[in-house]
Amino acid sequence: MTGYASAQHASGADAGETSSHNIRLGLEIRSVNSRFLDLTFRLPDELRAQEPALRALLTAKLKRGKVEVRAAIDQDAASSLPQPSPALLQRLVSLQDQVQAWLPKANGLSVSDALRLCGQGPSSAANWSEIAPALAEQALTELLAAREREGKRLAQMLRDRIQQLRALATQAGPLVPQLVEQQRQRFLERWQEAMGLAEGQVTPEAAQDRALTEATAFAIRIDVAEEITRLDSHLDEVERLLKKGGDIGKRLDFLIQEMHREANTLGSKSAAMELTRISVDMKVLIEQMREQVQNIE
Repeated sequence: MTGYASAQHASGADAGETSSHNIRLGLEIRSVNSRFLDLTFRLPDELRAQEPALRALLTAKLKRGKVEVRAAIDQDAASSLPQPSPALLQRLVSLQDQVQAWLPKANGLSVSDALRLCGQGPSSAANWSEIAPALAEQALTELLAAREREGKRLAQMLRDRIQQLRALATQAGPLVPQLVEQQRQRFLERWQEAMGLAEGQVTPEAAQDRALTEATAFAIRIDVAEEITRLDSHLDEVERLLKKGGDIGKRLDFLIQEMHREANTLGSKSAAMELTRISVDMKVLIEQMREQVQNIE
């Protein structure tokens, strides 16, 4: 199912701390529909080491979906100008002199090199192994809540389609006996005409028996009671799964396929435009359910 959640962590001045470093970590989790669980991480270099922990956290809570995790580290101007201690700078100068004594052509340290080697940047000082998983847990909780809300909306839509399918099945049931009776009358009329042309060579009893035999065969051919019964059974199972909840997407997908098969069979047995219309309406509703079932985890 689809969903979006974000969380932020601030340290330094934004968090009320007495520090010259002001760091903000923002983390987003986006989820779209997919048959399997597909995780993608877009993390800054400082958080690369945290990817296994974040992956384990998401895998434990999510079963399906294409999930993207984005993180960004932001720091203000004051944080970008750290103040290395004189002792560290003196140590760097001493090491540089030793290297250049052996390698005279070696370039000297730049300001950025000195700051990086001193390790005074706010990103290096932050304890990402604690901050990042906690932030991901917060965002994941919000994502699961959003997906749950969407799941409830999808379940309600499916229940509405179930009620419409039951109403169509109820309409289809009485049509078959009516069609059989109409066909029986047609057979009798045709045999009466045939008797007139035969000039008494066929007895009325034989003509009536043949008409009834033809009508019985017709009734068997167009009987859709079995298809309607199976369709009702599938609808009952869908309602049971929706009430149960949990990881039901694949089971629902299978039931939708079976329901579509019953609607197709009902249409192939159709002997009247009304039954054909009911079959088409059923297939439209079932296809709508199929599209949404793909989204349910």
